[in-house]
Amino acid sequence: MTNPDGSPAYGTDEQPAPHGHLPYGEAPYGQAPYGQPASGQAPYGQTVPGQAPYGQAPYGQAPYAPAPYGQPAGGYAAPYGQPYGFAPAAAPRTNGLAIASMVLGILWLYWIGSILALVFGYTAKKQIRERGEGGAGMATAGIVLGWIGVGAIGLSLVFGLAAAGL
Repeated sequence: MTNPDGSPAYGTDEQPAPHGHLPYGEAPYGQAPYGQPASGQAPYGQTVPGQAPYGQAPYGQAPYAPAPYGQPAGGYAAPYGQPYGFAPAAAPRTNGLAIASMVLGILWLYWIGSILALVFGYTAKKQIRERGEGGAGMATAGIVLGWIGVGAIGLSLVFGLAAAGL
């Protein structure tokens, strides 16, 4: 076999194919050549005798039916009973002082709420670290709002005293 220019074709006895290349029409071991079905497979749209078409049970057998919920597939019994699975993780309990800190920081209550928001917020942060409770964001919000309220108290005192002429 030769090429159109007269040189010997790859894969012939005169010129073997380079490493990793096979002559045209041959495939690596265990694979079918291009355009041909692998052994045991029928061409597209046809079935091999004795083999059921795609999506159907083999001849003489009942079609596949999934096992009922909680039962293993294939008709076998569960070896040691049904596993329980994982319980959903419980959300951590929210610290009550964190809630109170945020509410008092929002309301201010004639600026007494701001001071209580600071006290409750810092106490809640400590309890949350020790107990692993939730509500750290609410405690932080109460602390921030408490400091804003304390700043407003300070500014009002400064401007009030300046207006009074003291």
